[in-house]
Amino acid sequence: MSQSSYNQVWKEAMSELNRLLAEELPPVPLPPQRDRVVFFQRLATLYVRYVQVFRQLEEAHNMLVHPQKRRLILLLLKGVMGRVLELKYEMVEKEFSEYHYVDDILHALKLTPSALEIPIPYFFVGERSNQIEERKTMLLDVLKMAEGSKDLDTSMDRVMTEEEAIKIIQMVERAWQGRVRAKLNKEIRFSNFDRRHRAKTAGSAFNEMAAMRIQRVWKGYLQRKKTKIARDEEMIFLGMVMDPKYQAPLPAEIDAQAIDASIRVKQKKYEEVYLNAINDILKQIRELEWNDMGKTIKNQIRQWFYECRNATGLFPDYPTVEEGGSAIIFAEKTPQQLVEEIALKEEEAATSKSKGKDKEKGKDNKKEKGKKDKGKGKGAEEDEEGLKMMPSAFLSELEVANKRYEEVWKNRNESENFAQLHEVELIKEEMRKIVEAEVRLQIDEEMREELAELKLAVDKEKPGKQKGPKKKKGGKGGKKKKKEKDLTPDRTLESLCEELVQQGLLKRAKNYRMQDFLGDYNYLGTTLRQSDIEPMPSLLDVRQVLSLYGILPLGTPEVHEKAPLIKSILLVGPAGVGKSMLVHAICQETGSTLFDLSPHNTAGKYPGKPGLTMMLHMVFKVARLLQPSVIWIQDAEKMFYKKVPKDDEQLEPRRLKKDLPKCLKLIKPEDRVLIIGTTKGPQNSDIKAMCKMYGKIILIPRPDYGSRYILWEKLIKKQGGKITNALDLTSLTKATDGYTPGHMLHVISSVVTKDRINDLTKQPLTADDFIVPLAKFEPVLQKEEEAIKNWYAKTPLGKRRIKAAAEKEEALIKAKETKNKKKK
Repeated sequence: MSQSSYNQVWKEAMSELNRLLAEELPPVPLPPQRDRVVFFQRLATLYVRYVQVFRQLEEAHNMLVHPQKRRLILLLLKGVMGRVLELKYEMVEKEFSEYHYVDDILHALKLTPSALEIPIPYFFVGERSNQIEERKTMLLDVLKMAEGSKDLDTSMDRVMTEEEAIKIIQMVERAWQGRVRAKLNKEIRFSNFDRRHRAKTAGSAFNEMAAMRIQRVWKGYLQRKKTKIARDEEMIFLGMVMDPKYQAPLPAEIDAQAIDASIRVKQKKYEEVYLNAINDILKQIRELEWNDMGKTIKNQIRQWFYECRNATGLFPDYPTVEEGGSAIIFAEKTPQQLVEEIALKEEEAATSKSKGKDKEKGKDNKKEKGKKDKGKGKGAEEDEEGLKMMPSAFLSELEVANKRYEEVWKNRNESENFAQLHEVELIKEEMRKIVEAEVRLQIDEEMREELAELKLAVDKEKPGKQKGPKKKKGGKGGKKKKKEKDLTPDRTLESLCEELVQQGLLKRAKNYRMQDFLGDYNYLGTTLRQSDIEPMPSLLDVRQVLSLYGILPLGTPEVHEKAPLIKSILLVGPAGVGKSMLVHAICQETGSTLFDLSPHNTAGKYPGKPGLTMMLHMVFKVARLLQPSVIWIQDAEKMFYKKVPKDDEQLEPRRLKKDLPKCLKLIKPEDRVLIIGTTKGPQNSDIKAMCKMYGKIILIPRPDYGSRYILWEKLIKKQGGKITNALDLTSLTKATDGYTPGHMLHVISSVVTKDRINDLTKQPLTADDFIVPLAKFEPVLQKEEEAIKNWYAKTPLGKRRIKAAAEKEEALIKAKETKNKKKK
């Protein structure tokens, strides 16, 4: 696609965004909605539409090369990402579930389920590639140093015991004897075959019979080959099998990849040219326009002095730096309005104390009312007033960015800018604002002195200290938050990282991506929900939710600060479903630093209370300095054991139970630090303490039929195998119900070896090749999954969903009873 095509993509995204903003910010606010289903439908529709805008903006920002356009698109992209997260948060609060099924909305908007896939913006890692590479090299250097020191410690070779030496000699001797015996058997077998063959081949009758057999086999082979070709052609014609020429990368695909790479190079080149142009134009404006700007600003301020004098009879008070200086003078207001506005601000500062007292009284009254209405809960308030949208922190920014697009880019003629270089006039406009602000600061000081002289000369007013805005005193009851003490003030970041790497707490994330977590959409989700049956999420649903909760907030500081804050996530599921892989994928997609505070990893390290405090301090200090960061806790249930088993007593799994939640509270919105716990057996833990620790609990089930089919197909191809008609994937998928992706990956790597790949033309893969080795593993039984599901129902979100379902049933029963009474 050309640059004009991506400009069109941006244009379509902006037209849809304009419609969304008109719906969300109407002139008259929408009335509260009493029907929860209708309100959720509106939320879900907005969510799906914003996701489409997000996808289009991400594509445009990824492929456009114009530096000024990319800056505006980036601003819009961050705003849309934040709005998507806000809508997701509201949907969870209204439906009491982390997973939503909106097939009816997709059908109405003429979209496929793939349209709900959350894209991961390239700029998360691409624009921080140098920083990420520096961090990787630092960690590699530290790891090499640590490995070198270990090698020095273990330089003495271990002495082999007599039993081990005897076993090695026996093994070698038996192998030699086996090879000799096999060679003798082979020679005897070939000698017997030669004797029998010579006896049979005597005479011409045998030659004729041999020729007929060869002809029969050859003709049969040719016919079978023709039949197979004809059948394959028919299947390709019917569209049931892909044409082999499309399976290999086409020249057009290779060219497209080359173009993408060239666009990346162009983006970096144009960005450098743009930054150099900014510096040059800024210097030029300062040299040429500084004096003229100062004169015009002085004349305008003087004119304001005299206009205020004529209107009010007195010279005005000059606005302070905190109020904005002379900038507020030119806010399209009359002198009388400006004087009144300044007077109002002083009155508000004076009356703020009296309002504070009234608020304290109001709080006491609210507390008394709250005690009476405590039994009603949140639902009662919603039933009386209706449901409203939460205030958004991103809509105002989106509105400003959209206005900027309409003013500058919507109808701009770019026929002469074919190369899509930066616009010089736009840079001059932006730089003039910066220079004007610098000039204004200098002029304000001069004009304050001039105003004081005028007041002294005309009004005989002595110059005094100008009253600035009064600082609000904090309430007596307000508690001051204690600042976290720095226990390592004299240590450098490199020394802290070196110690954490040597202790095994700071690790390199494995090279996994979110796309590697394969799965299919849950096509029965809506149908089951309509039948009041809670469906188990599919693996694709899990990937979408973690992209929203884990990747988007960590990727950008602006989104993390303003979006609903998620400090911790717990991944719950049986062994082998991909929990650890998802942790590494989140680190790779966001360029995050990985810390491991798992019980088995922290056992024996930093003993005692002071050691534990120092360990947590170092981990969280480095995590903030190297943010974004992910703190991983494997086997998270061990930290909240009700009773520690004897096997785990040496690990001291509960040593972090009290101190880690305290560190979690200290994470602020500006700290891009995420704690992720993984567990396969949460039933043995204290559920209340675990739910307090983890804000979001994500259930990862065993793969369903659709996900298993995709897993078998993709993993076999990735390993180098070929899927032919001999491999019945449907039967294999059906027979492997209950097995996890970890089981499948282990079996495929053991079956599809290099030797097996070389023999695929003679012996293609079949389902039997995978069934036999898969039988060695124990599948995840329905009972295990139900146990995890029952545990999840006891979490706060699960309880709220059960309560909502019970209220719905009661309402239906009451409605039936009223109908029966009317009939009677």
